[in-house]
Amino acid sequence: MGYPDINMSPGHRYHPTGLPDQVLQADGGVKSSHIKRLRRIEGQLRGLQKMVDEERDYADILTQISSAHEALRAVGRELLREQLKRGAAAMVTDGVQREALCDELVDLMYKHSR
Repeated sequence: MGYPDINMSPGHRYHPTGLPDQVLQADGGVKSSHIKRLRRIEGQLRGLQKMVDEERDYADILTQISSAHEALRAVGRELLREQLKRGAAAMVTDGVQREALCDELVDLMYKHSR
């Protein structure tokens, strides 16, 4: 399973998605951004644990759970967007079409994954 138009050099492996491993890796700046966001979410979750331990109002706790859930979904959305951009680059040569394809696929996936 792979894309025949991707030029593979010796030593590159295919991922189950059919994309080469190098396509699946984020660049340093993107990776750093994702890590920062995940650390903030980690802090939110520690705050939730404290709220439960302190027996805070459940409406407040549920609001914070919803907020953490959306923050995780946002990270997932960006990870997926980056992955699709890299995969689409192998399939579409025009950058405008690639961006439109990525946005359309991400929106469609998230619309139906709730």
